[in-house]
Amino acid sequence: MAAEKPHMNLAVIGHVDHGKSTFVGRLMFETGAVPAHLIEKYRAEAKEKGKESFAFAWVMDSLKEERERGVTIDISHKRFDTDKYYFTVVDCPGHRDFVKNMITGASQADAAVLVVAAPDGVMAQTKEHVFLSRTLGINQLIVAVNKMDAAEYSEDRYNQVKKDVSDLLGMVGFKASEIPFVPTSAFEGDNITKSSENTPWYTGPSLLDCLNDLKEPEKPDKLPLRIPVQDAYTISGIGTVPVGRVETGVMKKGQNVTFNPSGVTGEVKSIEMHHEEVPEAVPGDNIGWNVRGVGKNDVRRGDVCGPSDNPPSVADEFTGQIVVLQHPSAITAGYTPVFHCHTTQTACTLMSIDKKLDPKTGQVKEENAAFIKAGDAAIVTIKPTRPMVIEPVKEIPQLGRFAIRDMGMTIAAGMCMSVKQK
Repeated sequence: MAAEKPHMNLAVIGHVDHGKSTFVGRLMFETGAVPAHLIEKYRAEAKEKGKESFAFAWVMDSLKEERERGVTIDISHKRFDTDKYYFTVVDCPGHRDFVKNMITGASQADAAVLVVAAPDGVMAQTKEHVFLSRTLGINQLIVAVNKMDAAEYSEDRYNQVKKDVSDLLGMVGFKASEIPFVPTSAFEGDNITKSSENTPWYTGPSLLDCLNDLKEPEKPDKLPLRIPVQDAYTISGIGTVPVGRVETGVMKKGQNVTFNPSGVTGEVKSIEMHHEEVPEAVPGDNIGWNVRGVGKNDVRRGDVCGPSDNPPSVADEFTGQIVVLQHPSAITAGYTPVFHCHTTQTACTLMSIDKKLDPKTGQVKEENAAFIKAGDAAIVTIKPTRPMVIEPVKEIPQLGRFAIRDMGMTIAAGMCMSVKQK
């Protein structure tokens, strides 16, 4: 078997109804990941229901409930290949109440395609997703100006949307000049795999070319080992088996590891991946591993496994830089929402708002601010209500980012600047 192509996790983000699902369905179809007869079947079904334009979207939204509501809920993982990479699409839902899924999706992504519908241009969630993807550390982006067919393939409309999106990207620190913009129609297939005669004024690369041009993510295998635990199982004949994705570093059989914040330590007896035993695991691997002397009640979701001589940092307090996305009123010291960081969900209290920043420039606007509100960025001191693992983003970026949720919505996103350990 030929060596596996390098793997990329691709998030598809953007406002609801801007054609993300159709776009992903079209990509899967054009790259041969979904056979033509299946698309035909979906097309017939969609036509019957009077929703003809949904045929490609249904490739992604295979959950029945989603079909009936016509929206995307789950993060469906789908694979497709280009000449250079194999991609897993982390399809990120656009609806307001699904931003939580969008966070889990985007935080795993190496690159993102931002889908913006040409007729509508920049909408509220276009902004929110751009902010989030930046804070969650996605630094490779492609912009698809979609639904060009509905904008009559107008070059002027394309240029206007390109300008608005460029301004938005500039606000959060992307260099718009380095980001490819492609006029597409996912429904008609324009400029997805090859140039379209409907847009003679566009001479740039197709969307597939842009995907092939992405830079391969560096494997953070030189960083200390960190594996957030997603779950722990008891398997007869083996014992307790935590499962999770290796974020950084390398795990080897025989190594001594510590789980924090629980503090239990043991020796790695076996590592399993795709139901086969492996001698070591590297970043990106989803594994189960068994540790001598660690029982079912010692490990739980949200714990992080690391080497005993350099264990994961347990924060007594930490300093974070946050961007407030939405909040019905103002946020003051004493506020205790839930922080989502790697696999943990922990309530944390805002002890103080040390600096209010201008979100566009990052300059300090106010020291020791009394409150912050939607649209503000700030540096804050945070105290978890129970022990939790978090690492400074400069040292281990994969464990330094978080989202703040309350009242069923994402209030803010942020990153950890420094940790005062327990």
